[in-house]
Amino acid sequence: MADASWPGEQLVVAAQSGDVDSLAALVSGAHPNVRRFARSLCATPEDAEDAAQEALIILYRKIGMLRASGALASWMFRIVRNECLRRARTMRAPAAVPDTAVRSAEDEVLQRLEAAEVAAAIAALPAEQRRVLIMRDIQGYSGRMAAEALGLSTAAMKSRLHRARTAVQHTLRAVPDTTTGAPHDDAHQVRRP
Repeated sequence: MADASWPGEQLVVAAQSGDVDSLAALVSGAHPNVRRFARSLCATPEDAEDAAQEALIILYRKIGMLRASGALASWMFRIVRNECLRRARTMRAPAAVPDTAVRSAEDEVLQRLEAAEVAAAIAALPAEQRRVLIMRDIQGYSGRMAAEALGLSTAAMKSRLHRARTAVQHTLRAVPDTTTGAPHDDAHQVRRP
């Protein structure tokens, strides 16, 4: 197992002052920790390796931006986390779904109305609930990744997500059905598995 310690402050200061050998030693010394953290966050080993490499490139290019030489670990973890999240967002780009059936204009209008109702219900949520709901249910982040990105414990993230889903369901039940004008009943509610 690789050594879990980070390069010392003297090496960071020397690298910041432009010493090329110190910078090379800093990058190689941070690599095991960066790689380990990327593996814990990214969905695939390939994404983890790419995120770790990108984070090390950023370290190499922007070491001068590090304000406190003792904060190297937290700075690198933030860079790795952002890289993993960026890769997850690009990975989750919606795939084209073949339209095998031609929908009627009425079906299209009803779908848009329902989508508008859902969007309005989500927009009405408090910001912290809205963020977690969007990350989990719309963008498809794992619970661990959403909690990490929001700086929450997994339990706190789950609690906010539950409150957000409950609030959206309650709001949608109160909205009149677009076809009958009556409030939605449970048969029309979309359930998450």
